[in-house]
Amino acid sequence: MRAVVRTSFGSPDVLEIQEIEKPVPADDELLVRVRAASVNPADWYSVTGTPWVGRPQMGLLKPKEARVGTDFAGTVEAVGNNVTQFRPGDDVFGGRTGALAEYVCVREERAVVPKPGNMTFEQAAAVPVAALTALQGLRDKGQLQAGQRVLINGASGGVGTFAVQIAKALGAKVTGVCSSRNVDIVRSLGADHVIDYTHEDFTRSDRRYDLMLDVAGSRSWSECKRVLDPQATLIMVGAPKGNRLLGPLSHIVKVRLASVRSSRKVVFFIANFNKADMVVLQELLEAGKVKPVIDKRYELSEIADAFRYLGEGHAQGKIVITV
Repeated sequence: MRAVVRTSFGSPDVLEIQEIEKPVPADDELLVRVRAASVNPADWYSVTGTPWVGRPQMGLLKPKEARVGTDFAGTVEAVGNNVTQFRPGDDVFGGRTGALAEYVCVREERAVVPKPGNMTFEQAAAVPVAALTALQGLRDKGQLQAGQRVLINGASGGVGTFAVQIAKALGAKVTGVCSSRNVDIVRSLGADHVIDYTHEDFTRSDRRYDLMLDVAGSRSWSECKRVLDPQATLIMVGAPKGNRLLGPLSHIVKVRLASVRSSRKVVFFIANFNKADMVVLQELLEAGKVKPVIDKRYELSEIADAFRYLGEGHAQGKIVITV
């Protein structure tokens, strides 16, 4: 089968399409014929090998894992002897290391669920990492309650577009921050207010918020806290690439240290893949409360170009790969 692999860290040029052995499902696994996948900032860091502080986990001199990608959607081709929830022919979506390939094996009890009938494979593949990050950030880390005021800084990217919709589904009053070219997109997703940061400094606004989901990581703690209520929570899920040593962690550490004596809570987290939350997303998608925003589509053979575009950091929603 064809799969995206790399044997060294570097620019997107290190990515190759290779013929590798087709996997065989274990007793508790599904073999999925991947129809579409998507890419996320975490994939960029895993390919470039940055920040260097993450090398013990990624691989000191070369990648510990040759294959790339996480998000996938496809059709079950075979199941292991102990699998009871799925059968060949079922359309599914979820997350699994090495998703940028023609086939993946995934455990039945992990992050794989039936694909909503109202979603294409490409739409479903755009969901897992970004939408789980938005859901867990707002619901679990932010303890979002209906009627609360939420500010989403970076509302037009992969996580941001899902966050606007999920926050609305949870009953929040949502303000999204984005650039001029993305104002209409963010408004169409249901945001109650949209701030164009090229014309207005949201940290100088008279509005105050109960929760801020910071995807862009573009402002300092002293600026952010001006618009946060005394008992508000700031959830950090993204930041600029930063230097090669610490990468986005440099901004995150600065904010955490600066906020130590504040009554406001500051949290950084990385999404946790689990079936229960994938089911929540599945239900939101089926109900039409959440819909993926896809910026660009690439073929598997164009994977280097897809990563170059990902690295620019200006995608409107998600970047999808057709397999």
